[in-house]
Amino acid sequence: MVYELSQRFYFEAAHTLERDIDVEGSRRIHGHTYHAQVFVRGVPDPRTNMVIDLGHLNQVISTVRAELDHRFLDDVPGLGAATIENLCAFIYRKLEAVIPQVNRVAIERPASGDRCDYIATAAATA
Repeated sequence: MVYELSQRFYFEAAHTLERDIDVEGSRRIHGHTYHAQVFVRGVPDPRTNMVIDLGHLNQVISTVRAELDHRFLDDVPGLGAATIENLCAFIYRKLEAVIPQVNRVAIERPASGDRCDYIATAAATA
């Protein structure tokens, strides 16, 4: 039987953004509260009966969160432009390097209603 587990976290960060609409406000430093959710999929280990120990998942998420929380995203190495898409991909890459069962990362900005899902299978074919 295959299970999907998830863990949520949030971070506060500022950035600028080059775009064609809302140009002036986007180019100024501004910030958001980002809500992220990480999904892990797999078959439970017969010894532990867990797909992953959620304590281990939380530890790895904490290290990634520390790279983003209360940061100026424009300066985060490996992120690129601070788009919601790049944030999803960045979190996925960081987590997947340690936890290969990660199969999806979602980020929401509730205040503006924006959401992005990075799905591993789609990324592998892109």
